[in-house]
Amino acid sequence: MKFYDCKMAPNPRRARILMAEKGIKIPMIDVNILDGENLREPYLAINSRGLLPTLELDDGTRFDEVMAICRYFEELYPTPNLLGRTPVERALVESYQRKAEFEGMIAGSEAFRNKHEKFIDRSIPGGPKHKIPAIPGLVARGRQTIERFHEWLEHTLAKTEYLVGDSYSMADITAQCAVDFHKWIEISIPAANTHTQRWYKAVSARPSAAA
Repeated sequence: MKFYDCKMAPNPRRARILMAEKGIKIPMIDVNILDGENLREPYLAINSRGLLPTLELDDGTRFDEVMAICRYFEELYPTPNLLGRTPVERALVESYQRKAEFEGMIAGSEAFRNKHEKFIDRSIPGGPKHKIPAIPGLVARGRQTIERFHEWLEHTLAKTEYLVGDSYSMADITAQCAVDFHKWIEISIPAANTHTQRWYKAVSARPSAAA
């Protein structure tokens, strides 16, 4: 197997953390999104959408989308469980990780891509054939959505150790990567959000956080 990666991007990191938690080690090929390497050959021959990460299996099968990759690894390596141990947990992990994805990850990407000079004509990931100009107004909207994300994190973590009960899961991984990515746009966990601060300290201390 091969994993097409980008060290600076939060989406590939979500998969890297899951792999680190499960002890999965495969060759990783770094593709520079900031310089647009993902929108040029030879990477477009690997993924015509220009998206990262992409997992390539030994038989040549390739697929992108982080959760597809993570579900694949969860099936192959079920321990430790990161997608939920019961029907209720699986539903909650899916629900919470999607919320962290939209209000944390995508909002952060919206604020970052619509402001950074490198993305002035590619404000949406992928899309190698079309210029998608930045919209400055989306920076403020992204930041407002991140405020809502932090309110939700604090409310949820006031009741549980991790986002879904007492078990670290994909919901935590997505939220963790979102919080770390927000440093690029100079947003951090509010000092008053003590429950989130406690959670962030714990997840950041895990060896997988270095992935």
